[in-house]
Amino acid sequence: MDLDRAGLADFLRTRRAALQPEDVGLPRGQRRRTEGLRREEVAALAHMSVDYVARLEREVGPQPSPQMLASIAQGLHLSRIERDHLFRLAGHEPPAGGVDGEHVAPGLLRVLDRLDDTPAEIVSELGETLRQTRMAVALLGDLTALRGPERSIGYRWFLTPGARDLHPADDHAFYSRMYASGLRELTARRGPGSRAAAYAAMLLERSEEFREVWERHEVGVRPREVKRFVHPEVGDLELACQQLVDPAASHTLLVYTAIPGTPSHERLALLQVLADAGAAG
Repeated sequence: MDLDRAGLADFLRTRRAALQPEDVGLPRGQRRRTEGLRREEVAALAHMSVDYVARLEREVGPQPSPQMLASIAQGLHLSRIERDHLFRLAGHEPPAGGVDGEHVAPGLLRVLDRLDDTPAEIVSELGETLRQTRMAVALLGDLTALRGPERSIGYRWFLTPGARDLHPADDHAFYSRMYASGLRELTARRGPGSRAAAYAAMLLERSEEFREVWERHEVGVRPREVKRFVHPEVGDLELACQQLVDPAASHTLLVYTAIPGTPSHERLALLQVLADAGAAG
């Protein structure tokens, strides 16, 4: 499959022109003359340099890698069909479909983009955080920076020191049961060759606690309506967790909210102040 430089450049320019800043959660600002997004905005969304984006649009530079294309596709909020077209124009086979994919649907991203003042994250069925709001980073830490099995919250729960510090000690036994139960259900659903099965095998080998909980054969242990957090800067929080599911990709948008007038609501407001200060710094 050959690289179509002209087709790739045209596609990137037209997709950039079709998006407005508010479509991707960016402020419009004043004195804006550019139709659609600016190149620097696309570069920021795709986590790459402005020069790289400009070279692609000018039909110069090296062939983009699949990793770069995936970042561009997500930054431009492309649908899966548009993402696959982008890959073919760049001379690559599109990523395999299915539940292991990490391409978040544009509709789910648009909802997340509008939750800037709320802790929210998009996670895979293995509990891997794919996208976070800045408030979610302030609450949970930057989970999108993790790599390998540690990206999965269930794996971290049993094997990563400090992973449990964000929850009260008397909730730990319940979370252990819940993560083991969820992984058991997912392993049965996806089969012995799945990543879920591989993670279960690793945990069985490395964690005595996981082995003990796994041997109970519990299924159906679901999250509680209210999650309790112990934040190192703002203190104890009780947050409701709403879910919006994309069944096609097995991705879930989690939104954490507090009841107005409660101490948790006040502490969440303080957390926003800290998040704003971090963004300004």
